[in-house]
Order: sequence, then C-alpha cells, then structure tokens
Amino acid sequence: MRKLLRVNLSGGAIKAESIPQKIATDYVGGRGLGAKYLYDEVPAGTDPLGDKNKLLFVTGPLAGTNAQSVSKWVVITKSPLSNTFTRSYGGGDFGAWLKWAGLEMIILEGKAAKPSYLHIKDGKYEIRDASAIRGKTTSQAQDYLKKQHGAKARMICIGPAAEKMVRYAGVFSGRRAAGRGGTGTVMASKNLKAIVVEAEHKDLPADPAEFARLVKQQVKDFQAGLGFGPFRDYGTAMGVDVPGFAMGTFPVRNFRSADLEGWDKLSFLQYAAITQKHSGCYACMLKCGKTRTVVEGPYAGVTSEGPQYESIWAFAGPTACTDLGATVKADYMCCELGVDTISTGVAIGFAYELFEKGILTTRDTDGLVLKYGDPEPMLKLIEKIAHRQGIGDILAEGTKRAAERIGKGSEQYAMHVKGLEMPGYEPRSLKGLGMNYALSNMGANHCYGYASQEIGNPKPRLVDAAADEGKGDIVKYNHDYVASVELVNACTFPAHNLELFGPEIIGKMLVAALGETKFGSADYLSLVGEKVYNLERCFNIREGFSRKDDALPKRMYTEPLQGGLRDGEIYRKPDVLIDEYYEARGWDKKGIPTKATLKRLGLEELDKDIAKFRR
Repeated sequence: MRKLLRVNLSGGAIKAESIPQKIATDYVGGRGLGAKYLYDEVPAGTDPLGDKNKLLFVTGPLAGTNAQSVSKWVVITKSPLSNTFTRSYGGGDFGAWLKWAGLEMIILEGKAAKPSYLHIKDGKYEIRDASAIRGKTTSQAQDYLKKQHGAKARMICIGPAAEKMVRYAGVFSGRRAAGRGGTGTVMASKNLKAIVVEAEHKDLPADPAEFARLVKQQVKDFQAGLGFGPFRDYGTAMGVDVPGFAMGTFPVRNFRSADLEGWDKLSFLQYAAITQKHSGCYACMLKCGKTRTVVEGPYAGVTSEGPQYESIWAFAGPTACTDLGATVKADYMCCELGVDTISTGVAIGFAYELFEKGILTTRDTDGLVLKYGDPEPMLKLIEKIAHRQGIGDILAEGTKRAAERIGKGSEQYAMHVKGLEMPGYEPRSLKGLGMNYALSNMGANHCYGYASQEIGNPKPRLVDAAADEGKGDIVKYNHDYVASVELVNACTFPAHNLELFGPEIIGKMLVAALGETKFGSADYLSLVGEKVYNLERCFNIREGFSRKDDALPKRMYTEPLQGGLRDGEIYRKPDVLIDEYYEARGWDKKGIPTKATLKRLGLEELDKDIAKFRR
C-alpha cells in the first residue's frame, strides 16, 4: 500500500495512513496527490500562515528507483505570497530517502509550541526540539543535523528569512531549493525548522526485469538526445546566451528592456570557466548542478552551487548588473538565508526603478543609492529583506504588497502575476510563455508551462513567438503536459529540453513499478494532468480568483519592449489569447470550468463549490 504520514504539530499526534486505492489511481502521484489532498483539506478563506493551512511534502511513485530524473520532491500549500494554490519543486536526494522510508507524502497540520523538527527512521516518527538551530542559516542547520543523525541522513530545512516571515522564503535540501511561493514561510509558521529522514535503499518494482529494461532504454535515449552533452556540461546558464540575448528574452531594468551593455560578461562560457564541480539529483545523469568559485574581483573566493539561469538573471537583469561575481555572491546569500532568488531579485529591481523615479529616496533606503549597474546595494538589500530591516521589511512582503504600502503610483512597476514575481523570460518576446504566466494557477512561473514551441519544439506544433493570437491551445497543452509529467515529479529539464521523456515512457515505468495497468496509457496520464490542472483552478476560484486575475503587469500592454530582437513588441490582443485558452479548456467566459468539463474529468463533486461563481 502507498502511504502518507499525517503530523499534527499542535498536539503531537503522528499517524501513518494508507492512501486510498481510488485516490492513488485517479491522481497517480506527485503533484496530483498533493493537489487532491490540499483541495479536500484546506477550506476556502484559510489564512496561509494560520494553523489551519496545511503543508504537503510529496515524493513521486518512481522516486528512489534507477529511473532518471524522477526523484524530486514537491511542496504543496496555499501560498502566503499569492493566496493561490502553489507547488514548488526541490531536488537533491531527499525525495529518494522519503520514498525508501515507505512514504509518498507528509501532511503537516497545526503549529508546534516551540521550534521543532521531524525525525523519521525505521517506521518511527518523532517531533524533536530545534531550539539549537533556530535562526541558523540553511547550511548551519543541516551541518548540525548531520552531526546528530549521521552523514547518511537526508533532510530539508528553512533559513532565517522564513523565521522572519519573509513571504517568499523557500525550503532547502543541501543547496537545492523549493523556492517559489513562500513554502518555507508556511513551514516557519508551523514552527518547524526541518525534516530529517534516515532510510536504507529499497527498490522493489513489481516487474524488476521490465523496469530495468526501461531504465536502460531511458539512459540510452538521454545520451542520444539533442542537447544532452551541452546541458550536462554547462547547465541552465546557457539560457543567458540562447534564448536570452540572442532572441531578446532576457528582461532588463525591471522588465523595460531586453538589451544590456556588457552582457557577454554573463555568458555561460564565463560561468563554465569558474565551474569546479558538477552535481545532480538522485539518479539523474544530467548533473545540472554547477559548483562555482569566483576567482577575481571584490567577490573572489565566494562559492555557490549555482547560480542557475534564473538566479543569474535575478541578480543581473533587474538591476542591470554585469558583475558575474556579484551573481554568485547573491546566489550564495539567498541559499544561506533561505529565500527565493527570483522573487528577491524582482523585489530589488522594483526598488531600483522606484529609486530612479524618485518614489523612493535615500531616506527610505537607509542611505543606499540604488544605481543601475551597481551590485553592492543589491547585496545589502538581500540581507535587509531576509532580516526584515528597514526597506527590506517592506520588500519582504513581495512586490504586490510592497507597492500597496508604498503607494505613489508604484503599483504599475510591480512585476508580478497574482502576487508571484515574474521569472527571467520577457513576456513580450515570448507571448505564449507570457500567457502561461497570466493563466498559471500559481502566478508567474516559467516551469508551470514553458512555451518551448516558440523556440523550436515542434510538439504539437511550432508557433510564432510574437503572435498575439492562435496559440491558446498551445498554452493549454503546455500546462497539461507539465501537470502530467509532474504526476511522477519528473524534472522539466529533460521533459522539455531533451524531448524524450514524456507520458509514454513514464506510463510504462509506472506499470512496471506499481503493477497498475491503467497507468500504461499516455492518454490516461494526459487526462489526469488536465484533471489536476482544473482541480487547482477550482481551488483558486473557491478563493475568489477570476478572469481579472489572469493578467500580466500593465507594462506588458502599454509599454513597447526596448531593444533586442523583439524591439517594440507589446501585447495587442491579450483577451483573444485568453478566450482561445478558455475555449480549449471548456471553461466559460469568466474562466470557470463548465459543469460538462468537470464531469468529463471526473470532478463532478467540485461543481457545488464553484457553481455560484458562474452567475
């Protein structure tokens, strides 16, 4: 039986439960199981940082096996940043260890009376005192826990930023983060510092011979895949060059421009020159983790496992900084302090523009002069945000809330969707990807439905990145596709970049691993992915979200992009794309799934929750 662990931190009760067979079959695993349990157990209007919100850690049904790129773990909750459904993925080994411990999910409820951590070993579960690591950085906390439980233990933890209730704090395992949406903040609100798992390797697929054959084929396909070698060697930093500046998708100066003088100092080749080590998640041959050490300049000697593309952008584009060393330093600081690099970088870029426009002055910034191209104020703002000091206390709320507090027209400069800051791809250059941001259930998240068809992926068809219409169905396809592969917590890098790892082979692996023949159908997994996406949408509708929230920042509609390949581009027909998307989904003009759509997806029971919103 597939099991979950229910932990009531308020009363201390811990109980292992079997996941009902029907739920396991209907939702497969990973994001699917998490979305189902969150919808059923967190009622509308729940305070994301209150005792009644729940925090779910879910590993996948293939985790801990030799199958490549499926041992990630996902955190699912109601976001304190956006108030929406949110899911955030983390890497490393924790997902495999959790699965070996016999669990596919941990549900955290309530709030501990004092700083605590959860310890899991040999079928025994214990809430322990974490006072000794309260306020410690992520590396300090993990070093302490390794001394307590041994080097073979695996863990997740939060940093001091979460304990200060920074709304975009993440959950960390090693140097890997589930960073987006404030999942770490929710964990801190429950007074839980860490979860530690000790477990022995267990890999018992229902059909060992067939599973081994499929893994062998998967490895062969990975190695033969276009892009495998460069991606393994250079990682996501390649995105700076392509599509980045080559296609004008690298946002600069708070999403005003796609051009940055001296950008070549941030080329992936520059990062390759300082790479010391390649590392990867459990059972993943891609090894996209790159440990880098700055060799010269004011930040010489700083080491970080990164930055990945998004973090390079977050500490370069928003502030027009071309100091490679500063991006490594900023990445290191965010990992130690425990904050999302994307939201942190965008919040700082927001402050830089407000300073440029005179809305903020040195009286507001504790004397800091926020000058484009100067990384020092940026690094100081990271500290201020993490510790909620001065202007950092306002920026720690996220750009949406910060703008509401600052006023003076600053709302138009807050680059977010539904409260979640936009990542490092310029929407006016990739309009399908931009509409993914607008229509995403958790706000602006590139991984939620990356529009690779705009940069060369022919599945299901190529589309013009600059087109203002004719691709609502492609946005839907991408959303559902990602949801389907995330039923096993598959990494989106091979799923999108290599174009070899999709529902077809995932289905065969699920049958060999679990013995459930229904999972062997790629069509079934695609249907479940669509079902999960609609379930998440209904979670948001129940919270009061509607068509008005499916929108990009005003700048995308009113200010032409400056510079780059897409110079002058703007969204001219956003409502056309939204209407196309709603029609492809079987939603009404308000963006609410029709009764017929819910019935087709086996979600009839949700109609009682959302029918009133159709009126």
